[in-house]
Amino acid sequence: MNLAFVAALWRALQHSTGGRQSAATPRRIMAKREAVHEFRRVFYLVLFLLCLLTGAAFGEQRFPPPEFESGYQLPATQTPPARALLLEYLDVAVLVAALGLASWLVFKKRSRQGVYALSIFSLIYFGFYREGCVCAIGSLQNVTLALFDRGYAVPTVVTAFFVAPLAVSLFAGRAFCAAVCPHGALQDLVLLKPLKVPSWLEQGLSVLPYVYLGAAVLFAATGSAFVICEWDPFVPLFRMSGSFTMLLLGAAFLLLGMFVGRPYCRFLCPYGALLRLGATVSKWRVTITPDFCTQCRLCENACPYGAIQEPASNPASPRALFADRKRLAWLLALLPLLLVCGGWTGSKLSTAASRLNRTVTLAEQYAGKETTLIHAGPRTAADLALFRAGQSPIELLTAATDIRRRFVLGGWLFGAWVGLVIGVKLISLSLRRRRADYEPDRAACLACARCFEYCPNERVRLGLLPAGAPGTVLVAPETKVCAATTR
Repeated sequence: MNLAFVAALWRALQHSTGGRQSAATPRRIMAKREAVHEFRRVFYLVLFLLCLLTGAAFGEQRFPPPEFESGYQLPATQTPPARALLLEYLDVAVLVAALGLASWLVFKKRSRQGVYALSIFSLIYFGFYREGCVCAIGSLQNVTLALFDRGYAVPTVVTAFFVAPLAVSLFAGRAFCAAVCPHGALQDLVLLKPLKVPSWLEQGLSVLPYVYLGAAVLFAATGSAFVICEWDPFVPLFRMSGSFTMLLLGAAFLLLGMFVGRPYCRFLCPYGALLRLGATVSKWRVTITPDFCTQCRLCENACPYGAIQEPASNPASPRALFADRKRLAWLLALLPLLLVCGGWTGSKLSTAASRLNRTVTLAEQYAGKETTLIHAGPRTAADLALFRAGQSPIELLTAATDIRRRFVLGGWLFGAWVGLVIGVKLISLSLRRRRADYEPDRAACLACARCFEYCPNERVRLGLLPAGAPGTVLVAPETKVCAATTR
């Protein structure tokens, strides 16, 4: 962890004012809030330094590597070293505690400052201290491989990181995305001037996480690759190491994240796709106002993720309703065709996709090698692999044939999954929903708690605005009328 990152994080903490100040706020309350902010900044710095020193202590090697006389250099490790079992259980305990605290801060405390502080802690602990491992996003690959490969046993800690956020999403929505995921916390920290993504582009890109999820399951189930881990744009930044391509990809996401709220979380994260499904049926959902909505639209302007839905209470005309029903009927009839066409397309691409498996690639190289396997001079890793393949060619070709067969079946399922995702998205867009107030979309809402601070009624409840200020209700809530609206 270099000094540039420390300086950047400290500058970000210095500007964490926790919302806009109103001219109507009493001086006593403003002074109290400034004191709280100063204490929070000092607390963040002490916590950051503590985690930094702890990481340095645990990062020291217990045994030095052996010395080779031939000039051999040890390859760079791609994953952090194994930890003691007690420390792994500590990670699970921190995860569960952070999930519970995030849910409490969002649904009970309704505190943007608390969510922000917890996200900073999660970024330091799960991101830079634990170096992105264990990662809940990549854990779904381990669970998938364990389901399809009897010889692979998924670690208990990895299973806990996969199950815990999903279980919480059934009750508290995307609390994991709110303040526990280090990927989201890092993107949230660099967000400076959010731009609104057009609705048509937002809806179209929202299909990509489900497609990525299906591809990750396919390659993990066949034992070919963990594509989520290999193409994770932020883990190389957490570890301060990696290929130039991945570091450049992570930097590109952060640069885009300065103007587009959490682009990876919204348009690519496969684990976020699972959390979206859980949040759709969650027991509790985020409500912007503490009691009733004045429809001032401040929350809509404050949300950087396009998750606030406008009111839609006007009944449709009979002609428009007939057209909607006709379109819905066509889409329902089209859904089986999308499944079949998608499955057929996926099966045709299975041969090319199977080449990502090392066994299939080695079998093709062995079958297409016309020269003798006797090699003079030092052998490369590829030469050694071909030499070993020549010792048991039948086993190699049999295994490659079995993997190719599994890819054909997986291609059918993956293509049908993509067709199902596209069909369901089109059907959902054709449905009319009645909403009387501005409400967050359960699936799209990341529970960042920004909208709380911009709601006039919430600020009145907290004592930051006097009752009857512009944008607050002056009459009975049943009338749904506000004294003044701000756009």
